[in-house]
Amino acid sequence: MAGKGTPATALLTKRKIAHTLRTYEHDPRHTSYGLEAAEVLDVAPERVFKTLVAAVDGNLTVGVVPVTGQLDLKALAAAAGGKKARLADTADAQRATGYVVGGISPLGHRSRLPLVVDVSAQDFDTVLVSGGRRGLEIELAPADLIAVTSAVVAPIAAHA
Repeated sequence: MAGKGTPATALLTKRKIAHTLRTYEHDPRHTSYGLEAAEVLDVAPERVFKTLVAAVDGNLTVGVVPVTGQLDLKALAAAAGGKKARLADTADAQRATGYVVGGISPLGHRSRLPLVVDVSAQDFDTVLVSGGRRGLEIELAPADLIAVTSAVVAPIAAHA
C-alpha cells in the first residue's frame, strides 16, 4: 500500500493544488492518530488537523479541527445551519467517506459532504490533514483546503 495514491491525493493532483505528502510508520499502539503524526513528523500539533464526521440534524457533515482540541458539536451544527449534531457512527463515516477511521481525509470523499474547517487553520501558512490512510498526511495551504472542498470556516474547535 505504501506508494499508492488515495482519492485525496488524486483530487489534489487533478486540480493541480500544491501539496506535500508526509508519510510515517503508524504505530497501532498509539491512541491518537493526529498527535502521533505531529510527534513523528516533528510538526507543531496545532498545525495538524483531524477530520471528524458528525450527523447534523441527520445529515452527515465533516468537521476539521486541530488535533490539540475537540470538535464542538454545537458550534458545528450552527456553522452547518443545523440545530443538533452528534458524532456519526464509525460505519456511517467510513461508508460515506470511503476511508477508515484514523485515515479519514477531508478530501476525496466517496459522497460529497458539507465540510467545516476550524478558523484556526487560517493562522498557518500550511496545515496537515490525513491523506486517506493511517501514516499518510497531506501538507497544504489552508486556503487551498477550503477552496477545493468548498468548506465553511467557523470556530468549531473546543479546547480542554
